[in-house]
Amino acid sequence: MITLNTLQPERVRVVTFDCYGTLIDWETGIWNAFREAAGYDGVTLDREGVTAAYHAIEPKVEAGPFRPYRDVLATTARRVAAECGWTISADRAAFLPRSLGGWPPFADTNAALERLAGRVRLGILSNVDEDLLEQTRRRLSVEFDFWVTADRVESYKPDLAHFEAARPFVGDPGGWVHVAQSLYHDVAPANVLGLPVVWVNRSNEPRPPEGPLADREVRDLADLAEWLLGSD
Repeated sequence: MITLNTLQPERVRVVTFDCYGTLIDWETGIWNAFREAAGYDGVTLDREGVTAAYHAIEPKVEAGPFRPYRDVLATTARRVAAECGWTISADRAAFLPRSLGGWPPFADTNAALERLAGRVRLGILSNVDEDLLEQTRRRLSVEFDFWVTADRVESYKPDLAHFEAARPFVGDPGGWVHVAQSLYHDVAPANVLGLPVVWVNRSNEPRPPEGPLADREVRDLADLAEWLLGSD
């Protein structure tokens, strides 16, 4: 295994990203969708409660038999709503997948991607449907060289299928680095594969003592670009 402690930035040739939570501010997107939909019903929700319930429930939905991500979103939305005391129908829960195309990039995302584009090859490994990712890609200011979606591999990270499917696009894995916010969905499977991984720790969370270990930690994608490219 080549780790970032020995892999020099100039040797990095391919950078793959998780999308939602890493490039896209999905917590804000999800909260805005819940707040608007609940508001139509005269229901007031608490952002922290919605976010905590969402993080607890979605991995359990993904861990079941494979289903398209838009179904994962709708099922999770209905369960989160119930957890927060708001009862909605299955049809009503479709508000969440409908909102995904409007979820915003983090403020640093596009500037960092623009610095990296043309210097390294860029990929996305995402727990999402292809058509939903297409909506998100319109909000990103660069073209990615490749992407792997959940519906393509019929699997959700932390399963390894996304990473295995990326190998033909990556070519020589010696210069491949994966970048992600989620220790559970991304850092852990990267550890299993011996793939160098950067943890984007925007919230300054403590490293879990028994959890997966990233080879490098950055504050945001601007910090990542600075490490890879320096001051240009």
